[in-house]
Amino acid sequence: MKYLLLAPCLLIACTSFVYAADDPAGETPKKEEPKPEEKKEEPKAEEAPEFATIDKKAPDFTLKNAKGEEVKLTSFADKTVVIEWVNFDCPYVRKHYDGGAMNTTRKKYTEKSVVWLQICSSAQGKQGHFTGEALTARIEKESCDAACYLIDEDGKVGQKYKARVTPHMFVIDKKGVLRYQGAIDSVKSDKKEDIEGATNYVAAALDELLADKVVSTKETKPYG
Repeated sequence: MKYLLLAPCLLIACTSFVYAADDPAGETPKKEEPKPEEKKEEPKAEEAPEFATIDKKAPDFTLKNAKGEEVKLTSFADKTVVIEWVNFDCPYVRKHYDGGAMNTTRKKYTEKSVVWLQICSSAQGKQGHFTGEALTARIEKESCDAACYLIDEDGKVGQKYKARVTPHMFVIDKKGVLRYQGAIDSVKSDKKEDIEGATNYVAAALDELLADKVVSTKETKPYG
């Protein structure tokens, strides 16, 4: 800052000195050519953090779905995405499936071009882990989409998103930024009767995003 303030003073002093001295050649002193402007570096694109963080890029992942196809999160650019961590045998998941609430919510928003992904991080031999025909039959029974049911058997994606319970919900906006994470609703119980009257945080976040509004409740404590 000091340099910038002193530079004009030095320039004036030098100019005064030239004009005050005798100039036998009678030549007009040459003006200094302005220095070319330094090129400004373009801002670097924001990188996704190692772990899922609100208002930051959602960590990318690639998982196989129930059809054996690879699904990459970033392939849904320009789409609002919901991620639902699921274990069909968890009583808290059953709360939202037995009464049809989760399917109703999913259908409502997929019809509005929202992508809804389910991720199962149950390891082999653990509750909720299915393969082959058993998995196909269970997905059909629960009225889910095999193309959007993703298998995270080693739990690495679950670790990135710190998903420790089911259901654990995430909402990602069209720019790939995580805008909500936490519980499906405001009533911590495994009883489907408690769904009515509860605040559905996922639906609220989606309604705000689809209306180009800021998500008001960005984070809650998941239960399961």
